[in-house]
Amino acid sequence: MDKILENMDKMSSHHPTSMKHVKRIKEAANEPLDHKQCMAMFELSTKFILSGDTQFQKDVGKEVLEAFAQNHTADFEIFFNVKFILKLLQDGYGTLSKRSSDILEYIQLGLKYIQGNTSVDEAFHALQIELLHIVCEKPGSKLCACVCKLLAEYPQCIPSGRFRVVFCQQLVRCIGQFQCASQDEDEIVKFLDQVNKVSGLFQQIWWTQTTAIIPSLRELFTVISSTETDGPSNALATVVHYVPLEIMDEVIQNLANDDCITDVEMKTALTNMIDWLSWPLAKNADKWIIGLLKGLAAVKEFSILIEVTLSKIEQVFSRLFYPILRQGALSVLKYMLLSFQHSPDAFHLLVPQIPKLMVSLSKERSNSGINCQQQLSVLVHCMVFRFSGFPDLYEPVIEALKDFPIPNEEKIKQLINQSAWTWQENKLEPLYPKLVAKSKTGKTGVTNLGNTCYMNSVIQALFMASDFRHAVMLLKDGDSQSLMMKLQWLFAFLEHSQRPAISPSSFLKASSPPWFNEGAQQDCSEYLRYLLNRLHEEEKTSKRITHGQRHSYSETLMDCGERNPGKTLIERMFGGKMVTRILCRCCCNVSFREEAFTDLSLAFPPPNKVLQRCDHSVKITGADNVASRFKQKDMTAKSPNKQTQTKYREPSLRVVPFEIIGSHGKTKKDGPSVTGVTKNDYFCPFNSMPKNDFAVDYVEKTSGSSRCKSVSDLINYFLSPEMLSGDNRYYCNNCTSLQEAEKVVELTGNPHYLILTLLRFSFDLVTMKHQKILDNVSVPLVLKLPIRDTTYLSIIYDLCSIVVHSGISSESGHYYCYASDCVDANSVIGLNEILIAEGGDDERWYLYNDTRVSFSSFESISNVTNYFPKDTAYVLFYRQRLARQPCPDGEPVSADMGLYGEVGLSNELMEAISRDNLQYLQEEEKEARNRTESTTPVTAPWWRRFDDDEN
Repeated sequence: MDKILENMDKMSSHHPTSMKHVKRIKEAANEPLDHKQCMAMFELSTKFILSGDTQFQKDVGKEVLEAFAQNHTADFEIFFNVKFILKLLQDGYGTLSKRSSDILEYIQLGLKYIQGNTSVDEAFHALQIELLHIVCEKPGSKLCACVCKLLAEYPQCIPSGRFRVVFCQQLVRCIGQFQCASQDEDEIVKFLDQVNKVSGLFQQIWWTQTTAIIPSLRELFTVISSTETDGPSNALATVVHYVPLEIMDEVIQNLANDDCITDVEMKTALTNMIDWLSWPLAKNADKWIIGLLKGLAAVKEFSILIEVTLSKIEQVFSRLFYPILRQGALSVLKYMLLSFQHSPDAFHLLVPQIPKLMVSLSKERSNSGINCQQQLSVLVHCMVFRFSGFPDLYEPVIEALKDFPIPNEEKIKQLINQSAWTWQENKLEPLYPKLVAKSKTGKTGVTNLGNTCYMNSVIQALFMASDFRHAVMLLKDGDSQSLMMKLQWLFAFLEHSQRPAISPSSFLKASSPPWFNEGAQQDCSEYLRYLLNRLHEEEKTSKRITHGQRHSYSETLMDCGERNPGKTLIERMFGGKMVTRILCRCCCNVSFREEAFTDLSLAFPPPNKVLQRCDHSVKITGADNVASRFKQKDMTAKSPNKQTQTKYREPSLRVVPFEIIGSHGKTKKDGPSVTGVTKNDYFCPFNSMPKNDFAVDYVEKTSGSSRCKSVSDLINYFLSPEMLSGDNRYYCNNCTSLQEAEKVVELTGNPHYLILTLLRFSFDLVTMKHQKILDNVSVPLVLKLPIRDTTYLSIIYDLCSIVVHSGISSESGHYYCYASDCVDANSVIGLNEILIAEGGDDERWYLYNDTRVSFSSFESISNVTNYFPKDTAYVLFYRQRLARQPCPDGEPVSADMGLYGEVGLSNELMEAISRDNLQYLQEEEKEARNRTESTTPVTAPWWRRFDDDEN
């Protein structure tokens, strides 16, 4: 026996000689040994296991201990008693700490050979107490895993009674402290295995004692909601892995309705739970996160939901790059986006990253990647549908999704409706002040006050009508309560405010037509017409039109020599005139009336109606062919907001001298901006872009023409002769009976700003539904408008703004506005200069979309309906090109204009703007101080993105 012990002391490696000694020692265990010899072998093997210098010695110690304990059970039971176990756990062994994982592994090995002993229950009871003490000390993942491994094999050692609940709660706290300090992949794998061993014990405990589940979850919430320490470990995601989903709804309902939980604690808990999505293979974590989001929505905790969503949604999206995290992250992302419907902010945070993700998923070429692409495509189309009106932002996204099918509208609405929070969207605005940087364009947005995009788009278009804006801002000593002065304040804040966006609540209240329902979508052209008429009538009745007020910047700009003392500002800027002539086919008597207008309402030609080019010999100049028979009559001017009558019947149409100038049109290279009509001035078709084929899906009734319509088509149709026959015959006063007649409309007065409204909305008396004509209409940058004076003059207009309607009905959808800084030309420019202006200065165009203002281009405007069939041009603003001569020498510049043309504002207005700018800076400073610094989690190697090799 002494020789065996001597040989054990000499073993230190896997040398063949050492292996032979091990074999002899294990064979000796089968031989009869006295108690003393057995004790010596147990002590020596224990020494090897706990104090061995090499792993070989530790392994040899285990093999020898197992061999002798199995063959000498009675002696081992005496050796491995409760006192010995407690000594190991309380004092350690030699230099080995009492909290060493080696000691726990040794105890687990020894328990195997005392199962039949009557004193084993005493050992189990002692271990229940000691292991609870260990867990209460919050050991690291390695020691805690050893404890749980021992308990999984010997559940008799799990604390019983009320201590079992305490044990589970302390185990949750232990997991909350787990951290993997190493970045080595092998060490990370070991760490994950340790965490799984610890959390796996919950399944075993909860299976036998379900009453421990709720206290464990309560402790879990306490840990993740604590604001006193750094964020807990994401390993806590493994705790909910084993919680039965059947109790989830009840648990979350209790949490959401617990008045003892503060908003800060709830927000912290939800934030930490979302971090669980970074834990590999976290099963059911996404279900608990979504469950809590729904629970908070049910009790209307919107401020928490908004703040957490905006702060964490980018992190959730980034997890889609990692296959191991993708499934849970995608589920949470879908719910967060589909439920966040009051604002596009959350979706717009992700838009720049979507194309990059789609490329990464394509390179991955996995089933997981393909499935993610498909689901993401549906999700993005839902968001684009819900928050339409951002074409410049969405174009790269739509391009990235072009290979995937577009879900039908019914499916999109179903997805949106089933996930929406149950609240009124206009009540959420005060909950999240958007203290963000101002747009890079330097422009100020306008806040949507609840379906007020119809007003915002009109305000932004009028604001970008620079001559009108300057004239409004130059007005002095006006009634502060007048609508014009409120517009002045609004324009001034839009131009000088440092805020990203301002609220037009006061102007909305003052300018809204009385028949408009608050919070409902309205027709922007109806609002524009009402607004201009209100401003016009207000100025007319105020009796305050003085010479000083008439000498405004706009008048000086239009004509240094001519004054219009009796006209209102609206008439000077937007007022035009038209004459309607009706020729009786029986007696050739001509009746006519003159009307004032502020916009031309252009109807769409009926299907299959084609405009034919006519020979100049026909003298197609409105009604020139019968001009000699026209009798001059008194003309009565109408209200400046009079809308033109819509056509219903027409004969074969002739072309009036209307011309457009653009990159696809042709015109004379030289010539004044106001010219007499010549043979070359007749209509030249605008060759527009081809219509997008898939737009047909959105069109209920189309024109039947394959060619994309242009503004020229609509104006020619508006000005073309109309036959009045059949039920639509004309009552001729001369004949005193109904007669066939020919009606012709001519423009006799040109407005400074030409507003064109495309009549897209109608009411079908058969289906009793509102409809929208979704035909694409190409919009030229420059056009010539025929104005009849003694002869026809061709007035050149430049495109300034386009109000776009996104939607399929006047009662729904969204409005946004494209606008440019329309710079006047001091001299005539030819076609080459026009082409340069079209293609060489993209930043002259802006996209105004409520609070969001971004750079755009005319190319984007031309493509908007092709990319987004529901987004169609609705109201167009054109500005007359002025080729005036400079004012005579000595003509003073208005004292109200600064050196660079800026408008001098009143002291009261400037002080109000300054105070608001200061308040905004104070708000920004306060918000910055309130924000807590957050640390970005380090990306572990197993989360490595698929496309990292290319970075």
